[in-house]
Amino acid sequence: MPRLADAAEKMEAWLRYYNEDRPHGAIGHKPPISLQNPGGLASPPP
Repeated sequence: MPRLADAAEKMEAWLRYYNEDRPHGAIGHKPPISLQNPGGLASPPP
């Protein structure tokens, strides 16, 4: 099922963007990863 694999890849990419790159207004326009990892390190590459 290539569609399911494609959807899983797109979802993973979106989650990384949402949690590691996109600024969130409710937390001072910072990405959520900055709260989890104060040093600013993102999660390891896929």
